Amino acid sequence: MPKNIIVSNRLPVQVENKNQVWTFTPTSGGLATGLKSVHEEGDSLWIGWPGVSDDLLSKKNKKQINETLSKNQFRAVFLDDNELDHFYLGFSNKCLWPLFHYFIEYQKFDIDQWEYYTLVNQKFADEVLNVIEDGDIVWIHDYQLLLCPQMIKEIKPEVTVGFFLHIPFPSFEIFRIFPKREDLLNGILGSDLIGFHTFDYQRHFLSSVKRILNLDVNYNVIYHQGREIEVNTFPMGIDFKKFEKASYDNIQKSGLESSELKKQINVHKLENRGKLILSIDRLDYTKGIINRLLAFERFLDNNIEYHDKVRLVMLAVPSRSEVSQYKILKRQTDEVVGRINGKFATVNWTPVWYYYRSMDFENLIDLYVSSDIAMITPLRDGMNLVAKEYLATRVNNDGVLILSELAGASKEIPQALVVNPFDIEELAESIKTAIEMPLKEQKERNIISRNRIERYDIEKWSSSFMKSLKDHAFNLGTSKVKLINSKIAKQIETSYRNSNKKLLFLDYDGTLINFHKNPEKAIPSIEVLKLIEKLKSNSNTDVVIISGRSHLFMDKYFSSLNIILIAEHGLFIKNKEDSWKKKKGLTIEWKEHLLPILNTFTDNTPGTFIEHKTNSVVWHYRKADPELGKTRSIELKTVLQSLLPNGLSLLDGNKIIELVSSDVNKGVAALDISNKKKYDFILAAGDDVPDENMFTSLPENSYTIKIGKKKTSANYFLRKTEDLIKLLSLLE
Repeated sequence: MPKNIIVSNRLPVQVENKNQVWTFTPTSGGLATGLKSVHEEGDSLWIGWPGVSDDLLSKKNKKQINETLSKNQFRAVFLDDNELDHFYLGFSNKCLWPLFHYFIEYQKFDIDQWEYYTLVNQKFADEVLNVIEDGDIVWIHDYQLLLCPQMIKEIKPEVTVGFFLHIPFPSFEIFRIFPKREDLLNGILGSDLIGFHTFDYQRHFLSSVKRILNLDVNYNVIYHQGREIEVNTFPMGIDFKKFEKASYDNIQKSGLESSELKKQINVHKLENRGKLILSIDRLDYTKGIINRLLAFERFLDNNIEYHDKVRLVMLAVPSRSEVSQYKILKRQTDEVVGRINGKFATVNWTPVWYYYRSMDFENLIDLYVSSDIAMITPLRDGMNLVAKEYLATRVNNDGVLILSELAGASKEIPQALVVNPFDIEELAESIKTAIEMPLKEQKERNIISRNRIERYDIEKWSSSFMKSLKDHAFNLGTSKVKLINSKIAKQIETSYRNSNKKLLFLDYDGTLINFHKNPEKAIPSIEVLKLIEKLKSNSNTDVVIISGRSHLFMDKYFSSLNIILIAEHGLFIKNKEDSWKKKKGLTIEWKEHLLPILNTFTDNTPGTFIEHKTNSVVWHYRKADPELGKTRSIELKTVLQSLLPNGLSLLDGNKIIELVSSDVNKGVAALDISNKKKYDFILAAGDDVPDENMFTSLPENSYTIKIGKKKTSANYFLRKTEDLIKLLSLLE
C-alpha cells in the first residue's frame, strides 16, 4: 500500500534520557498538529532529526532510538554536533533565515556551512530513498531542506514530491544576491507541488524562477525538465477547537483553580488597572519587539490620561540565545523595558510586565483570555499563528488584534487593525484606536475573522495540500499522453528490432540538445553525433534531423553523417549523398513591410534580437527580462496577426516568434519523406509548436514523442533531452 512520507528538520517528539534509556514523547506543536491526520492516514512515516546529537549515542543507543521511534511511525536522521552547528545553527539560521526575512545585513554566507547544508540535505534524502517505494507520496517541510526535493527526484523521478515553505520567500531583488541561488531554486523544483502561506511569497518565488533560471511559467505552473510543477497558496491554520475549548474551560475556572499568573492578572482587573495589551513572540529580530516597545512608549508620551490605565504584558520566549544578534536583541529589549518602566512607573503601576521565558499551554491561555488587546507586529513573518490563536480564544467576540501588514496572517484577517510595523507613530496611534474601539465594532470585526480561521483550520491546511499533491499524481497517471517508462521504452525497442524499414525524425533544439541563451553556441555534442552515426548504420534505418535551423548551420554540423537533413521547417531538404534543394515559388516581399515592426519591438525590449533565415524571420526573446519579454511577445503577436498577408504564418515557439511561409512546415516535409518507402516503424521526437505539425501528419501507429510535458498531439512524452538520448541509445 502506498505510504505518506513526511520529512522535516526535527521530528515532532520530545527526547529524554532516563537512566540511560532514551524515551520520546510526541509534541503538540503547530506542525505536529497539522500533520497528525496525514501521519495517521494508512501507512505513514515521518523522517527527521530526533533531537539528540549523534556524538552522545552509541550503536546500542541508536538501535534503541530507532526501535522506539518506529512504534510511532518515526524514523531518525542522526546528526552530530558539527553537522548541527554548520547546517542548522550556521547556514540555516545565520544565512537563510535573515535572507528570507529581508535582514540582509545579518546574512552570512560561508562556503563550508553551505557544504554541510548540502551534505545534511543529502542525508535526509538518502533516508527517504532507503524506504521509498513506487506510489509513495513525499511531503518535505521548510527552509532547512530546500535541496532535498531534487535529490529525491533525481533518483526516483516517478515519486510524487511536495514541498512547503513555512517562512516568507523574499522578492527577486533580495533573493538574487544569494551566491547559490540557482542551486536552491533547482532543489525546490524537484517538487511536483510547492506551497506557500501567501500569494506574495508565491509571486516572489515564480519571479525568481523566471528571472534566474529563465524557465517558462504559465500562471502558477512551472515547466521544468519536462515536468509541470504547480505552485500554490495554502495559508496554515491552527487547531481552532483546541484553543476555543481551552478558553471556555479557563473562563469557567474558579479563583482557587486558577494558575498563579491568572491570579496576578485578576488582581490587576479587580484594581481596575485598565486594559491589558498582550505581546507574545520568540525573541527574534524579525518580530519587531523593539519597535513595539518604542510605540508603547510613544503612546504613553502622547496620552497622559491613559497612565495607570493600560499595561503591556510582554512575553519573549528565548530563541537561539547563543547567536550574537540575539544576545544584542536581548540586551536592547531589557534596556528599553527598563527605560519605559523607569520613566512612567508609579508605586501601584508598572507599564510593562516583561517575561523572558517559555510558558506552558495553560498560562498561554491565561494571557489570551485576559488580554483586551493583542499586539502582533513582526517586521516580517511567514504566517504568525499567535494572531490566530488569540482570536480563537475570544469566545465572546470581544478584544482587538493589532496586526503587522508584513505578517502572512494579515492577508487572511484584514478585519484586524493592520499596521506598518516600521511606522512608530502609526503603531502608537493603533494602541489608542484599539483601547477606544466600541464593543460593537470589536464584535463585528472578530466574528468575520473567527469564522475564517475556524473554517480554514490546521486540518483544512494539511488536507488541502495533500489533496492537491494526490491530484497531481493521479492526473499524471491518467494523462492521455503517456510518459515513456521502462516498460514502454522496452516496447519501442522491441518494435524497432522487429521492423523491416525504420524511420527516425529528430528535431534539434530542445530535443537533441538543450536550449542555449546564445543559439549560435548550441552545437551538437560528440555524444549526439556518435549516437546518430550508430543509428544510421543500423540496417534499413533512415535518420532525419528536421529543424528550424538554417541549412548553413545544418550543413556545417551534420552533412558528414550522410543522413537526411531538413532545415528551416521544411524549406530546405538534403537527401543522402545529395545537395540542398529549396522549395520553390516562395517570396519574401512581406519582409520589407513587417521588419520595421520587428525592429521597433527589438529596440524597445532589451535582450531581444532578430534572426534572418532564407524565407523566414525569427524574433528571439530568451535573453530579455522574462515578464517584459512575455508581455512584448503578446503585443507583437497581436500586431503581426492583424497584418499577416496570405501565405504567411506566425509560429509561437519556445521564447521565439517566427514568421514563415504557410507552405512550409514540418508536417508536410515529414509526410513527404515517410511516403517514399513503406516504413513499418516511425519515431518522431520534438519539443515545440512546429513539431506538432509533424506529430499530426504522420501515421497513427507512429511513436510520436514530445520532449517536455506540455499540451501536445504526440502519443508519448519524455521529461528532458537526456531521456531521449537514453531511449535512442536502446536502438543502437
